[in-house]
Amino acid sequence: MDQFNLSDLSGTFSVGDIAAALSLAFVLSLVIGWVYRATHRHVSYSQSYVQTLVVLGMLVSLIMLVVGSNIARAFALVGALSVVRFRNAIKETRDVGFIFLVMGIGMACGTRFYSLAAIATVAICLVVYVMHRFNWFHLNVQRQVVKVQIPPGEDRAGDVQDVLVAHTTEFELVSMESVRGGTLTEMLYTVRLKRGREPGELLAALREKTSGQRVTILTGYDQTDL
Repeated sequence: MDQFNLSDLSGTFSVGDIAAALSLAFVLSLVIGWVYRATHRHVSYSQSYVQTLVVLGMLVSLIMLVVGSNIARAFALVGALSVVRFRNAIKETRDVGFIFLVMGIGMACGTRFYSLAAIATVAICLVVYVMHRFNWFHLNVQRQVVKVQIPPGEDRAGDVQDVLVAHTTEFELVSMESVRGGTLTEMLYTVRLKRGREPGELLAALREKTSGQRVTILTGYDQTDL
C-alpha cells in the first residue's frame, strides 16, 4: 500500500502554497476592509459587508487554487456558482468597486502572484484614501427634493410654482400623479434654494398654498444614501 502523502490532498501545489495564498488573501482583504471603513462617508455602513469583503477575498483565492489551469474545472465551477442568487441591493457604486478589488486580489493570491497582489492592494488603497482625504470630484451643490400634495381644481400648481420661483434659483418638475383615489395630486420637484433661504421657509410658504396638505422636503438627496 502506498504511503499517504499530504501532496495527495493539494494536487499540483503544496500545503505551503495553500497557506501562503489564503493567509495573504486574508491580510490584504483585511487592509482593504479597514480602508473601506476609514473612507466611508454615509450613514449606511454595514459591518456585515466589510466582513464579507474579507471572506470573499479568501474565497476567490481558494477558487483559483481549485481551478488552477484546468479548463474543465473552470466550466464546472461556473455552472455550480450560477445557481447562487444575490438579492441584497448595493447602495453605493464604490461598494461594487471594493467587491471587484477583493476579487482581483483574491485571484492574484490564488494564482500565486503574491507581489502583484501586495503592490496592487497598497497602490489602489492609497488612491482611495487620497481621493477621500482631499475630497476629489466633490460637487458643492446642494439640491432638495420637494414633494407637494394639492387638492384638485383652481390653479394650485401655478401657486406652487410661484413659491418655487420666489425661493429657488432653479426647479424642475420630475413627476405628477393622482393619489388618495384622485382626491389629491402629488407633484415632485427637484430644486436648488436661493442663497440665504432655509428649507423651513420654503416649507411654510408651500403649506400656505396647498391648503395645509402634506409637503415634504428632502435636503441633499444627491449625497445622501437612503
